[in-house]
Amino acid sequence: ASNGLTAPNGPSQQRVIRSALANARVSAAEVDVVEAHGTGTKLGDPIEAQALLATYGQDRPEDRPLLLGSVKSNIGHTQAASGVAGVMKMVLAMRHGVLPQTLHVDEPSPHIDWSAGAVELVTEQVAWPESGQARRAGVSSFGISGTNAHVILEQAPVSVSTPVSVSTPASVSTPASVSTPASTSAVASAVESASASAVASGPAVAGEHQAAGDVEQPVVLPWVVSGRSESALRAQSERLASFVGEHAQLQPKDVAFSLVASRSVFEHRAVVLAGERAGFEAGLS
Repeated sequence: ASNGLTAPNGPSQQRVIRSALANARVSAAEVDVVEAHGTGTKLGDPIEAQALLATYGQDRPEDRPLLLGSVKSNIGHTQAASGVAGVMKMVLAMRHGVLPQTLHVDEPSPHIDWSAGAVELVTEQVAWPESGQARRAGVSSFGISGTNAHVILEQAPVSVSTPVSVSTPASVSTPASVSTPASTSAVASAVESASASAVASGPAVAGEHQAAGDVEQPVVLPWVVSGRSESALRAQSERLASFVGEHAQLQPKDVAFSLVASRSVFEHRAVVLAGERAGFEAGLS
């Protein structure tokens, strides 16, 4: 949605920002920083800045203005990769708690009404502001054809290793409200932790750590499957069962981790809990 190849559309930028905030279920005041498209042009930058002032610059605490910067001042315009460059910058800034300096800014542009909202340029390296909540950032990227993109990033929750204590294979259906990005991350951490513990401890030696005749219990892991509908969930389970059957070299812990760490999460879900390959195959069927 553009006025032309050289004239971005401010109202469209406002709409995509508000849509991203609504989808992320956060308010503009809960976002600390925005990584701007920021190409440094006399026309494009004022239009983008006014859109940010109209959205993020309103109804903020007096001591917490929106901080604004652009990685293009550091590495230039990477064309098709410029959006992901902004995402990478913000992820690293969140991780280290430091906002890097935006270079080559002598003074704020006089073509922008900075009094229209609480937005401040990051002209020096600063610590990420502490607000008592998760760090959040917005990243904008605008294409020459008029495509506007804006994404909200949030600091990852602290991983907590959760021991898995289920001792028998089972297939468990879960409601759509159970799994969230945060809980998926926790499951992935649990899978990693359980697998690492199994490797570190190794098999018990009879007569030393294990009574003769005792059978060592395998580590129980989850295989999480999801689909947009019940039929899609069944079809996905069948595809996974077929794939596992054709690849005997697959390790259950690797499949468990991949399913929770790299697969999309949909409304209908099921979990197969097992400690060995046969249990997973039985659960999927």
